[in-house]
Amino acid sequence: MKISTIGIDLAKSVFQVHGVDAAGQVVVRRKLRRAEVLKFFEALPPCRVGMEACATSHFWAREISALGHDVRLMPPSYVKAYLRRQKNDAADAEAICEAVTRPSMRFVPVKSAEQQSVLVLHRTRDLLVRQRTMLINAIRGHCGEFGIIAPQGARRSAELTEQLSNAPAPVFPDLARSALLMLADQLDALAVQIHALDRQLMIWHRQNEASQRLATIPGVGIITATALAASVPEPGLFRSGREFAAFLGLVPRQNSSGGKDRLGRISKMGDGYLRKLLVVGATSVIRRAAVNASATGVWVRSLMTRKPSRLVTVAMANKTARIAWAVLTRGEVYRAPVIV
Repeated sequence: MKISTIGIDLAKSVFQVHGVDAAGQVVVRRKLRRAEVLKFFEALPPCRVGMEACATSHFWAREISALGHDVRLMPPSYVKAYLRRQKNDAADAEAICEAVTRPSMRFVPVKSAEQQSVLVLHRTRDLLVRQRTMLINAIRGHCGEFGIIAPQGARRSAELTEQLSNAPAPVFPDLARSALLMLADQLDALAVQIHALDRQLMIWHRQNEASQRLATIPGVGIITATALAASVPEPGLFRSGREFAAFLGLVPRQNSSGGKDRLGRISKMGDGYLRKLLVVGATSVIRRAAVNASATGVWVRSLMTRKPSRLVTVAMANKTARIAWAVLTRGEVYRAPVIV
């Protein structure tokens, strides 16, 4: 049994395998329990293994690669074109096996355990920040029902808690005060946890050269730099900065035909978390452009006279993404453009 290519449909417990030989003839088509996967690949000579990029794919890619196989990860949306008629595990594995052999297929680089750990920090921090926002909104809304208000913003929530604690009983009954103080305690605990995650990201940032180089770009802080460094382990897979920006969904969606270009709004495809960080960072660059005498400031001010501010922010995020690709690919730090 000479297998050259295998497509494996990943799952929690039951995995489907579809293998073909060099001539494309089906050699193996079977199901594997989770405990049988590594034993199955240990008994095979080195071959190409394709799988869809999903939650557990990087783990299995590392494990199977350690056995000498060439593992390739593919975006699920690219594999869907090779699926025939009905969808089931066997058909999915066959489609994966077919897609991985295509010379034009784009592959997802396999992340190391360390890179995945950094992304876990980011996802945990993002979850805690969203929970903090929910708590602040809940406290603000309940206090507003009793006439207690405070300026907006997470930093001003302490003022709201102080008013809540000092408000007289006739104005703010103790029954409601006790419930909201519980939310305030949770808010303080979240602040401590978010600060601890920020310190861990700072430690990793100081140890990672790529993250330090990314942080030299205007609008890219430690959070964005560490997220980019961990999410893009092989920037050379992108042929250009525009292709990297397209991967992040920061380029116009095309609906062109007959030689006529039709461009719409940004596609918003790819990693939404990275796109959000770049847009937030671009917002800070736009705000400083009024007093910035650099070439970027001149470009931003000229664009602001012709376009809406939000469109300029997304354009700045697109430019930042292209700069980040150049910094990662060339191994250099950011160099500000010179005004000619």
